Amino acid sequence: MASRFKGSIRNRFIFLADLILIVVCVFCSYILRLELGYTFYKYLPSAYWMIGVSLVIKPTVYYFFGLYRRLWNYASMNEMKLILIAVTCASAVVSAVMVILATANVFFGFPRLVLIIDWILSMIAVGGVRFSVRIMYDLDRKNSIKSREKMKRALIIGAGDAGALVLKEIQKNPQLNVHPVGFIDDDPKKMNQSIYGVKVIGTVNDIRKIIDRYAITDVFFAIPSAPGRVVRVVSDSCREKEVNFRTMPGIYELLGGKISISKLREVEITDLLRRDPVKLDAQNIGSILTDKIVLVSGAGGSIGRELCNQIARWNPARIILLGHGENSIFETLLDLHENYPALSLKPQIADIRDQDRLREIFKEFHPDIVFHAAAHKHVPLMEFNGPDAITNNVFGTWNMAHIANENGVERFVMISTDKAVRPVNIMGATKRIAENIVLNESAKSAAEFTVVRFGNVLGSRGSVVPIFQEQIKKGGPVTITHPEMKRYFMTIPEAVYLVLEAAGLATKEETFVLNMGKQVRILELAEDLIRLSGLEPGKDIEIKFTGIRTGEKLSEDLWNEGQILEPTLHPDIFKLERDDLMDDETLSKVVRRLLELAKEGDDSAIRKYLNEVIPDANISERAISDIFTF
Repeated sequence: MASRFKGSIRNRFIFLADLILIVVCVFCSYILRLELGYTFYKYLPSAYWMIGVSLVIKPTVYYFFGLYRRLWNYASMNEMKLILIAVTCASAVVSAVMVILATANVFFGFPRLVLIIDWILSMIAVGGVRFSVRIMYDLDRKNSIKSREKMKRALIIGAGDAGALVLKEIQKNPQLNVHPVGFIDDDPKKMNQSIYGVKVIGTVNDIRKIIDRYAITDVFFAIPSAPGRVVRVVSDSCREKEVNFRTMPGIYELLGGKISISKLREVEITDLLRRDPVKLDAQNIGSILTDKIVLVSGAGGSIGRELCNQIARWNPARIILLGHGENSIFETLLDLHENYPALSLKPQIADIRDQDRLREIFKEFHPDIVFHAAAHKHVPLMEFNGPDAITNNVFGTWNMAHIANENGVERFVMISTDKAVRPVNIMGATKRIAENIVLNESAKSAAEFTVVRFGNVLGSRGSVVPIFQEQIKKGGPVTITHPEMKRYFMTIPEAVYLVLEAAGLATKEETFVLNMGKQVRILELAEDLIRLSGLEPGKDIEIKFTGIRTGEKLSEDLWNEGQILEPTLHPDIFKLERDDLMDDETLSKVVRRLLELAKEGDDSAIRKYLNEVIPDANISERAISDIFTF
């Protein structure tokens, strides 16, 4: 039903009202000053002059200040300020003209106090006319709202600027059919306070009780900077109570239920962690990095780039950016130049499988510390490209470790993965062999060769989060291989920080495992990402299961059953006591044989051989048909 009051009182009617009230204000000013007696009639000619001057000057000034070009049904404090300025300017001009006319003896004097009284009355009249439009509009809107039968009862989370904006939009748009019941905010100072007539009625912890008590049907989340934990608590409560939940930057679309995929809430990666982020305490790192020459392989990748950025904070003498992809190395270089313009950077485009090129780089720059992050890591792609995984992950690591040792590095840290434990795919098996290579090199060297093993990294290139985000932007579906698929997750900065910490803790032949909390179901991760983007899983974005792929496990492990984890000086880093390493002679034979099989391109033989030499491996035959199912 359309509102009876259209909010369209034309400004020409307001202009006519102003003309009438200008005359009334002048007469009232004289009457209040002189009362109705002889003196009033004595000064009446000056009153006529003041009416004439005011009728010319005041509407002109009001027009100049835009008082006839506004929709007064939305009048607010800003309009009140404008009225004050406009009336004051108009009264000042009228006063000046009246004084000039009196000085020129155009009329027989006039009482100066009427100018002040007229200014006060004009302020009341001009403001009253315009704000009466707003009052009429609000009364009609409230009557219209009361007449609606199926009113949505809304709770607004956040009594800040964003919450006030949401409420204002609700109040200005009765067609949304939303009745704002109250605010929720965790700031105790705001409790029982009102915004535009709507009270703060509780905290986030009270949300379930409030939903029941006030029969809430819709919850609007209006805290743009809220951490994912708070969003998740509210979202879970709404889902449990079967209440609509929305959080979006497009307020009008949010309130009207018009969801635009292009207007998703920006999701912080830490929102997706179902645990508190690792607390960073970097005292142990500076001593091993300051004034050192540091080489980072795979410097163009997600982990490699973050390694370079965190290393740069500790004033190394130089960072050597080693990578195969020129574009990614260039991007890392630009990023570092922008943030650390004084830092010495040496980008080196090289393939870690090229021994001669690596030797040139090590002999030219003499790195003190090497962080080896270069690897083929994409599980499905490596299932389809087994020989390349062998030459890069195994032979490339062999080259890096041996050449680093030849050139007298102080520390060598290899980035590994939980997929190296009980490997069921080519990528995990090659990383397991690579771990063995690095730790065996440690036994032959005075340097400290270390392996740091962790699980999936949120937001890294090729990981599920960017894939899910792209699918959400396109409107879905979000594809998951299996509803029970679980993984360990950590953010890129967390993982890299702990890698640097582990490097500082390292002594010799050590494998460090990072504390990654509990495994998270990929389904829950996808649902969180959809909800934190402001949408509803299954309603706005479909979730589709595609079936588990060759080379995947339902869950991962960070160490083999029976192996012992020892605590270190850092609460989130553990040292793994290993019993699964080959001796140096056996390992050399394995690497040579794998390299031969890779050159022959015999994928089946590679899989069979990896199962033979890795005791807990269970690498199946490749099924090409499902490799690229996402």
